[in-house]
Amino acid sequence: MIVKQYEVGNFAVFSYLIGDEESQECLFIDPADDVDQLISEAKSHGLSRIKYIVNTHSHVDHIMGNAEMVKKTGAKIIIHEEEARYLVRTPSELLIMFRAKPSPPADILVKEGDVIQVGKVGLKVIHTPGHSPGGMSLYLDGMVFTGDTLFVGSVGRTDFPGCSWEKLENSIRKKLYVLPGETIVFPGHNYGSSPTSTIQYERRHNSFVRG
Repeated sequence: MIVKQYEVGNFAVFSYLIGDEESQECLFIDPADDVDQLISEAKSHGLSRIKYIVNTHSHVDHIMGNAEMVKKTGAKIIIHEEEARYLVRTPSELLIMFRAKPSPPADILVKEGDVIQVGKVGLKVIHTPGHSPGGMSLYLDGMVFTGDTLFVGSVGRTDFPGCSWEKLENSIRKKLYVLPGETIVFPGHNYGSSPTSTIQYERRHNSFVRG
């Protein structure tokens, strides 16, 4: 199994490469920018087939690489079923502001408990709304990819349309903080004092939501 973290673009977004060496299949979580570099990274690890793009949510800073990645690899876009309609409704002013291309629609919709599979590697979907209605985290063998739900020492914003502080806090307390304490937290942005954390550390020290 291959798990790699990359900071891409100009907005401190973390993209993640998840791959299976035996099948040479892989996926990218939130390939928001620097698409050529990400494709090159996959190839450098012997991963010849980029099977999926998995969007943790539909905000423009996370989906602005979708179109280019699809064009160059044929990867299928996966997003939570509650988020799909927003993926293709990015306001034009935001596209201009971020110099972004609109995303193609999702090919595959997932829900709580579904497993996204590349080779023998499976990521379990955890629906974590709050920052967005269909925001999701992904659990894999003692690791959780939290998108913009939980950061290192912080949490996602709830002042956008469709956001909810109550839902975000509930997602963190009842979906993420219940994971084993040693679970490694891989956030959606490089906003904290380190690029990763653990569930136990965030329970004890996150000033926004303490367990």
